[in-house]
Amino acid sequence: MSQRIIKVLGSKGKEKDLTAQAQDNGAIRYWSSGTEKGKNYEFNILINADKVQALTDKLQTLLNKEQDWHIITYPLESIIPRQEEKTEEDDEPKNAGKLVSGVITREALYEQIRNGCKLNQDFLILVTLSTIVAAIGIVNDNLAIVIAAMVIAPLLGPNLALSFGVTLGDKTMILDALKTNAVGFGLTLLFSILIGITVPLENYAQNIEYLTRIDVGYSAIILALASGIAAVLSLTSGVSSAMVGVMVAVAMMPPAVVLGLNLGAGQWGASYGSFLLLAVNIICVNLSAKFVFSFKGIRPRTWFQRKKSRQSLRLSISLWISLLLILCVLIFLWQHRAIG
Repeated sequence: MSQRIIKVLGSKGKEKDLTAQAQDNGAIRYWSSGTEKGKNYEFNILINADKVQALTDKLQTLLNKEQDWHIITYPLESIIPRQEEKTEEDDEPKNAGKLVSGVITREALYEQIRNGCKLNQDFLILVTLSTIVAAIGIVNDNLAIVIAAMVIAPLLGPNLALSFGVTLGDKTMILDALKTNAVGFGLTLLFSILIGITVPLENYAQNIEYLTRIDVGYSAIILALASGIAAVLSLTSGVSSAMVGVMVAVAMMPPAVVLGLNLGAGQWGASYGSFLLLAVNIICVNLSAKFVFSFKGIRPRTWFQRKKSRQSLRLSISLWISLLLILCVLIFLWQHRAIG
């Protein structure tokens, strides 16, 4: 099991309380340095990664009324001698965060997801480039180029941020994610519609990369749900290498580009099919992400915040499930060509 070092800075005479928290939460060892009442005072705790979140929450509660303090968490590449894992139930602190494989804290996860939903110049450039790359791959029927656009995946971050924000009841993150999503999809449609107007439909109407994104079935729902689960598991477990596969499996950019191409070419029936595929990916990623965040024990720190987040989470899950059921009906009608 991996370990972390939690460093508490400027805690001003809280050594006894910090020591008690370290002991109660199963720290491997702990030590202090500097003058206890000085600003440079440090209290260090070596602890297993799955216990970091529970201890961090308790430290924040302990220091909440103090001033000029910081909690910093460091990852460790190795520790010698190697710490053997303990299996006794008594070694697990009560209510230890409920993280199934908690190698990353809520705070670290927040920063990582927050960075993925920022509406800045880099995001706009990535959306533009990804749209152009996807359009080139679809028009030329080149799978490798389409995959390149998938891997850029600028639209995945804002959707994960939307689910994470709802889970924590963070209105600021929710609004930022909605704004970034709107701008991202709007920019994608704008550029792809322009390409659809200028590039004749017959140049790509029989391409596999185009045809597979104007027809949608129930298997797309299963794929999107599974990929959404994999995305959140890879984030919360710190396995970033798995994200590339997730980006390819549940890519939103190619169906969004095909939707724009069809709108630009005036192909309303095909536009409906690509819209359904895009809607499947968006709804399923958000729904599966909410379930996994909840299952992994990701929740606000304080009781009041948890109460608010539970309300927003229930409302959000109900909304996404309702939309998914409606989508299933629309897919059924589409497959039988009752619409379009």
